[in-house]
Amino acid sequence: MKKLISLFVLFSFQMNFTQEKHSTAADNVQIISEKFALPQLNTTRRVWIYLPPDYERTQKKYPVIYLQDGQNLFDDRTSYAGEWQIDETLNSLFSKGDSGSIVVGIDNGGEKRIAELSPFKNDKYGGGNGDLYLDFIVNNLKPYIDHHYRTKSCRKHTTLGGSSLGALISVYGGVKYPKIFGKILAFSPAFWFNSKELNNYIVHSNTPLSKQKYYFIQGQKEDEGMDLETLKVIENLKSKNVKAQNIYFKEDQQGKHNELFWQRVFPVAYEWLHQ
Repeated sequence: MKKLISLFVLFSFQMNFTQEKHSTAADNVQIISEKFALPQLNTTRRVWIYLPPDYERTQKKYPVIYLQDGQNLFDDRTSYAGEWQIDETLNSLFSKGDSGSIVVGIDNGGEKRIAELSPFKNDKYGGGNGDLYLDFIVNNLKPYIDHHYRTKSCRKHTTLGGSSLGALISVYGGVKYPKIFGKILAFSPAFWFNSKELNNYIVHSNTPLSKQKYYFIQGQKEDEGMDLETLKVIENLKSKNVKAQNIYFKEDQQGKHNELFWQRVFPVAYEWLHQ
């Protein structure tokens, strides 16, 4: 019985129901490429970008947020079960005085999603290509974004994030590349998929993590035991000198493992990470 809901969602993310839906993406959302090369995995991927409302009117540089499951971030037409409304949220915050951020969304690999977003192989469900996927973000995608757009490219202004397996790979990526990613956004993390391996990796990491920030949120209507999995990761991050004030953890009473939950909590997560 344990993990059945999460496992269903892990596989469900692989499906896109695009019929009879209208595009809801804002005008300042673009598709960089429908087939951005992902040579590490011998494939291509659709990549999205959100640019702040004043991007074309100024010469400002902006922080960048890299998020997994890009088809679920901006556009209901491409989403599995609703979108996060990242563009509407950030446009609204900008109108209230936020200085703006660039958001890069990377579509998942469909039937290959589990393999790409898991850093270690699960004995029962497989996976384990996360290192190759992260290598793509660090050595192909991020250099492209920094070259073609006005970014604040340093660790302090670079966030990696996602939900479920997207959160798992983001936390792992933060530990593996702390000089690249200074902020990690983890919604409903599916740590159970690689719990032992991830915690061992954190404990034995020799890279300094003291300058990072981590945002964790999950719902009480998700899997039983998820809180213990996350608290164990947090304990190990603290043991590697991540400051307590730089870790946010919350269990949302109404939270479920779905886009509506992640859409609702994104604004607070964004503001906390960028304060």
